[in-house]
Amino acid sequence: MRNVVRHYHRDSPVSYRWGFLALLRTLVITLGCMIAAPSTLADFQQGLDAWQKGDYETAIKWYRLAAEQGVVEAQQNLALLYDVGEGVPQDYQAAIKWYTLAAEQGLAAAQFNLALLYEQGHGTAQDYAAAIKWYSSAAEQGLAVAQYNLAVLYSRGNGVPQDHTSAIKWYTLAADQGDAVAQFELARLYEKAPGTAQDYAAAAKWYTLAAEQGLVEAQQNLALLYDTGHGVPQDYNIAAKWYTLAAEQSLAVAQFNLAVLYENGRGVAQDYVAASKWYALAADQGYASAQYNLALLYDKGLGVTQDSKVAVTWYIRAAEQGNSSAQHNLALAYALAQDYVAAYMWFSIAAVDGAVGNAQDIVSQEMTPAEIEQAQNLARDWQTKHGGL
Repeated sequence: MRNVVRHYHRDSPVSYRWGFLALLRTLVITLGCMIAAPSTLADFQQGLDAWQKGDYETAIKWYRLAAEQGVVEAQQNLALLYDVGEGVPQDYQAAIKWYTLAAEQGLAAAQFNLALLYEQGHGTAQDYAAAIKWYSSAAEQGLAVAQYNLAVLYSRGNGVPQDHTSAIKWYTLAADQGDAVAQFELARLYEKAPGTAQDYAAAAKWYTLAAEQGLVEAQQNLALLYDTGHGVPQDYNIAAKWYTLAAEQSLAVAQFNLAVLYENGRGVAQDYVAASKWYALAADQGYASAQYNLALLYDKGLGVTQDSKVAVTWYIRAAEQGNSSAQHNLALAYALAQDYVAAYMWFSIAAVDGAVGNAQDIVSQEMTPAEIEQAQNLARDWQTKHGGL
């Protein structure tokens, strides 16, 4: 039985924009009464009171009065309402106008939101250089989310030459402030080592901090380090703990890896029922290796009632995704059913990865030349359709 433990790394998200807006509003509430003349503060406070009541049209009115008098938090909040379309039709260009005025006064929240609009090309042409400028201004003021987004741009080479050293710098600053996604991305860089020495111990440190905050991908990758003994002593018990937490958040690869531990009795008591449960959950999400392993359990009646038809169903689903072992076993199932054309077809497809042996030759002895040609054509059609999988 082939049990494969695999990494799962998600792509770096570009922004926290929508999740961050509430934080920005809280920041404005905190700072709102600290600056400006009493009359302008009164305008701002009335806008704030209206916003808190959900009366965005009234909030717009008072924020605009204060914003026009230079109250930076009013400019930020007015921009924010235009940005999300509360109290006014969504208008990114108006948002840019007011964010810019607040950003030029040094408000980190406005600098971040302005950078995000430039990065996404909302209300303006996409401009990574402008995004870098404003993210940098906010990041240098210690805004963790700006530090994170700036690190992503350096990591990808958007608006600047790709620079993993700078990415690590900004990820570290955000990670040190407890940003879980920055901790995860920093761990990935240490694990994969672009622009730095590979350091599994550092990766384990940062994965742990992110995993303890509930970040599912960090839980999976931390489990994998314990599973393989990279950067930490190999410990299947700890691996099972973290796989379980990630699997319970429905991460398919963690469900698969946890099933492997249950199937083999590593870190947990051997339990085919539990293995079949977790394989099934991952298989239902389309995870090909889980589909294949679940098919094997049905084939052998381990943890489930033996059922060759159900096994074939899962072999088909995994085979269609290019799993060569599933393709081979599916071919065997068709051969046993004396459907030699289908068997020869799947043997031909599996042969691309060398997963056939002499089984195809045995099947061919039961076929006419016309049937062999038909099967070969079906295999070529499948490979063309699936892009050479």
